[in-house]
Amino acid sequence: QVQLVESGGGLVQPGGSLRLSCAVSGSSFSIITMDWYRQAPGKQRELVASITRSSITNYADSVKGRFTISKDNAKNTVFLQMDSLKPEDTGVYYCNKRSLPKWPWGQGTQVTVSS
Repeated sequence: QVQLVESGGGLVQPGGSLRLSCAVSGSSFSIITMDWYRQAPGKQRELVASITRSSITNYADSVKGRFTISKDNAKNTVFLQMDSLKPEDTGVYYCNKRSLPKWPWGQGTQVTVSS
């Protein structure tokens, strides 16, 4: 059974930074594309960043230039460095693989950007 554990969220002021982690157990992700998603209150879950097995990265336009996705294959962990945070970045952040079927979703990590 694959388990995803997201961590690193918190309350931060606009312009601040956070580094999220996603630890994957029960499977290796070194050969697949991994994604970070977020879900704002009252909105659908949206894709914000992805990283392929070759470490090619892609970002939603709303976070491009501010967020950086990376991974450590040895530790089976994916990271999301978030800089210059804005209030609209508030939400619960999740990771999962790109392909279907998805792994069981983790609990996510709450990010709140507010002054």
